[in-house]
Amino acid sequence: MATQYFTATSLDGYIADENNSLSWLFEVDDDGSAESNIAEFLEHVGAMCMGATTYEWIMANDPPENWAKTYGDIPCWVFTHRTLPAIPGANLRFVSGAVEPVHREMAEAAGEQHIWIIGGGELAGLFADAGLLDEIIAGVAPVTLGAGAPVLPRRIPAARMKLVEVSQMGQFAQLRYQLAH
Repeated sequence: MATQYFTATSLDGYIADENNSLSWLFEVDDDGSAESNIAEFLEHVGAMCMGATTYEWIMANDPPENWAKTYGDIPCWVFTHRTLPAIPGANLRFVSGAVEPVHREMAEAAGEQHIWIIGGGELAGLFADAGLLDEIIAGVAPVTLGAGAPVLPRRIPAARMKLVEVSQMGQFAQLRYQLAH
């Protein structure tokens, strides 16, 4: 089991634009390979988490019935400091506070499968700070945004990261790094 930050990023290092939108991502022609890559990744995910901004973007831009099509019954922890509506039928838990106790719950739920940190970058950074992030898998898109939400808004020294895989999916370059704790 590994805790993985699997995300897409612009070439200049942003996961969302200045308006917290991901619409730029869907403008990239990837010949369908990114979609199949995500589906393959999800086959090995036993638990996942995201921040409130990511959750709200999904709620605003994806019909609720797509949650079950995309994520099935994978338990999802949403980190938030406010009350958010639940997506009907989604296996959700709304939490706040430190990532360590939530990670223990996610690990128990995931069993032998992986934990996916969907986003945002600050949430992934909290897991990295706690020594609980094992891999960063970043699909780099051929677009620059100039500003927005950074892919990982903190310093992680090169000594902690090891590049273990590079692949191409249409117009995306996917980089996989293992993190030392």
